[in-house]
Amino acid sequence: MTERSHRSWRWIVAAWLVLVAVAGGVTLWLRDAAEPPGPYVWENATSPSPPPECTRPAPGEDRADVLCFVRTR
Repeated sequence: MTERSHRSWRWIVAAWLVLVAVAGGVTLWLRDAAEPPGPYVWENATSPSPPPECTRPAPGEDRADVLCFVRTR
């Protein structure tokens, strides 16, 4: 390869690296802007029993499915 082709490949690789870095930064910036604001906090249960919406429905009761996670010590 000639010196000119080496130089052009270097420019191509450098431009590609800059493009990848800029695209990654823009992706992170746009993703953060689209997320709802916090606060994100834990909720502590005051009773050991699950809330009523987490118990099984009575036969014939029509309601939407509910997913609950209950942790006990």
